[in-house]
Amino acid sequence: MTNPNTPTPEAGAEEGDDTSPACVMVFNASDPSGAGGLAADITAVASVGAHALPVVTGAYARDTAEIQDHFALDEEAVAEQARAILEDTPAQVFKCGFLGSPETVAVVAEICSDYAEVPVVSYMPNLSWWDESQIDAYLDAFRELMLPQTTVLVGNHSTLWRWLLPDWSSDRSPGARDIAKAAADMGVPYTLVSGIPLPDQFLDNVLATPQSVLGSEKFERFEAVFSGAGDTLSAALAALIASGSDLAAATSEALSYLDRCLDAGFRPGMGNVVPDRLFWAQPEGDDPGELTQEEAQALQVLDMPAPDTKH
Repeated sequence: MTNPNTPTPEAGAEEGDDTSPACVMVFNASDPSGAGGLAADITAVASVGAHALPVVTGAYARDTAEIQDHFALDEEAVAEQARAILEDTPAQVFKCGFLGSPETVAVVAEICSDYAEVPVVSYMPNLSWWDESQIDAYLDAFRELMLPQTTVLVGNHSTLWRWLLPDWSSDRSPGARDIAKAAADMGVPYTLVSGIPLPDQFLDNVLATPQSVLGSEKFERFEAVFSGAGDTLSAALAALIASGSDLAAATSEALSYLDRCLDAGFRPGMGNVVPDRLFWAQPEGDDPGELTQEEAQALQVLDMPAPDTKH
């Protein structure tokens, strides 16, 4: 399943240096609910063993149920954040989430172009909460400017279908390769399509090119509505690529990681379920015996189980 042309990180920590995690620059909006946005990126990147370089592109006004509004940061402020840290710390991968405005899309695309050797993982979220004219302008800019810089495009099946194949007229739903072909026409070599409906309450997740399927993982559908799943998946994928995994292996592990995050998900408010991106750090619930409460809490921190996905 390994592709010999899979992108690998070029610059960064020296080979064999176990003390320095790989760095992933993440462009995304601040999410006060902690469900998605930069909160999801930072936690997922750290959870699988890399280091996040977060660049704020704007801020959501939202709760755990829905997004009410978004306030885009000036594109020059976004550019200054990114270029300042890139002068000091090399990034092994760029991860692009919601960039907030066509102007910021242009700035981020220019940065990615200036560091052309660095792979780019781009995630396209569901934008149905936004004004229609803003959606159209944003998607047009992302299609024309960001997709030619993107190494791996990540998105839900329905979101990518509506965006990349708006005139699809066949009686059957487009497959992952159909969507990958539409993305490839804009310069994207690899596309990860998540949430493809299957019979018996299963969902397929497929890494594809126009020519072939490079990998797929099928999971049972959860009986819950989640916020932040897409950011979690794309951030974990970016971190695993940055840490040296080939694309097929990184995709498989990122999907498995997401599945466990969703399985351990929790509802912090009255809205949707949030993925528990630190599921592996939860105490196992052993009987503390005669220990005091303070001693038991200290042992839970010191005796943290090792995560299965941590590199």
